[in-house]
Amino acid sequence: MDANNAIVVFQGKNIRRTWHNNEWWFSVFDIVSVLTDSADPKQYVKKMRSRDPVLNANWGTICTPLELLAPDGKKRETNCVNTEGAFRIIQSIPSPKAEPFKLWLAKVGYDRVKEIENPELAQKRMKGLFKSKGYSEEWIEKRVRGIAIRDELTNEWGKRGLKTEKEYAILTAEISKATFGMGPNEYKKFKGLQKENLRDHMDDIEIILTMLGEATTTRFTRERDSKEFPRLKKDAKDGGDVAGSTRKDIEQKLGKSVVSSDNFLEKSEGQKRLSHKNKEK
Repeated sequence: MDANNAIVVFQGKNIRRTWHNNEWWFSVFDIVSVLTDSADPKQYVKKMRSRDPVLNANWGTICTPLELLAPDGKKRETNCVNTEGAFRIIQSIPSPKAEPFKLWLAKVGYDRVKEIENPELAQKRMKGLFKSKGYSEEWIEKRVRGIAIRDELTNEWGKRGLKTEKEYAILTAEISKATFGMGPNEYKKFKGLQKENLRDHMDDIEIILTMLGEATTTRFTRERDSKEFPRLKKDAKDGGDVAGSTRKDIEQKLGKSVVSSDNFLEKSEGQKRLSHKNKEK
């Protein structure tokens, strides 16, 4: 999942969520923190369960431990509830925020369902988000297409046995190293990024090369019918090599590297594109 989707905001406070079994699941502790302003949500949950025996008896059914990003940047299993479970918990919390939270929850929980039924809505929302951050229409079209190609690749990996985040990260790094000469973490440092999404700070050529590496990897995997991790890793390396050869060919003819240290932290992509256009006039 895109990091932009992993956190939603209610009245200025973040609530972590993750997509599981075709629906959104929300952090119980984040919900409690928002509704109660409690400094210790864990203790509040314990007291809430003791006050509500029915809720306590069904706690294991209502809650599911799922991996969420913790404040320290690491993923940890956290009790989560779907929209229905969240409504049940809200019943046990006396709070003036309960009613507006219910309306908000119904909306954010349902938006994704509508997007599954009509993928164009998801693309429209995504494009609107990038546009609000100052990206140009030209860049947005490539970035959205790149997300679709990435999803196609990860879905293919999932069908062929990949399970852990570490495995996905290793294969992604193989493509990146073969394409750009560095893995994602090294690339982020090269661009001066920390927690930011690397691909949101790539220029047109970098995005296109990323798409080429991942689309080619998907093709190799399907044509070779690869099913074990070592074979999938070879597909990733070979797919990245194709994109890497293209990069080197461009650089040879261009006379300089296309692997850029530029980012869009201080100046947006749209502003930089406009500046380049003005210089060309």
